[in-house]
Amino acid sequence: MRESLCPFCSPHQDSQQHIVLENATCYFLQHEQHQDILEGSGVIVPKAHRPTTFDLTEDEWRDLRSLLRQARTYLAERYRPDGYTLGWNVGSVSNQEIPHAHFHVVPRYADEPHAGKGIRHWLKQEENRRPARSR
Repeated sequence: MRESLCPFCSPHQDSQQHIVLENATCYFLQHEQHQDILEGSGVIVPKAHRPTTFDLTEDEWRDLRSLLRQARTYLAERYRPDGYTLGWNVGSVSNQEIPHAHFHVVPRYADEPHAGKGIRHWLKQEENRRPARSR
């Protein structure tokens, strides 16, 4: 994907995407279309185009951590979640659809249908088992 087409490199080009918080190297973005399903969810992305988490600089890691703390305060005040699911997808097999590193921040609520089920629940399902491989 060309950086000029990357929705995280140019967050202002998508009228549905909002920069909620930012610091020197990162943004915390929320996208309107997801708010009805994943209320309050967003992503923290580096401002510079970094294809994967493994490409982040030390400054970006530091700023991401700082922005995550700010996002937690913002989400707690605005949405009052009961917990959070946080994570990265790296590579297409992990469902990274946009090749720009992005850290998911998903507020979780006690009254949601899948409360108590995190990422590992879905990965441990029998239908996700890999076929036996010969050695």
